[in-house]
Amino acid sequence: MRLSNLPKGAPAVVDRVDDAHPSDPIAQRLRDLGFVDGEPVRVTATGPMGGDPLLIQIGSTRFALRRSEAARVAVRPETA
Repeated sequence: MRLSNLPKGAPAVVDRVDDAHPSDPIAQRLRDLGFVDGEPVRVTATGPMGGDPLLIQIGSTRFALRRSEAARVAVRPETA
């Protein structure tokens, strides 16, 4: 599942960040911000009518991401 498709409030864990092309600066920046394997993540809010931006919480930090950026992050459901 992609972070951009994660329902609001559903707990998940980052699986990986996919590069759109070699040396993808956006994918690298997402990794630098903490989107790494095993980190808990959730969508806390969305833009008007479910659009951009998405407010993403990873750990105790929140980021606003475009759906196209969030689509690069693969997540899996959080297990209890």
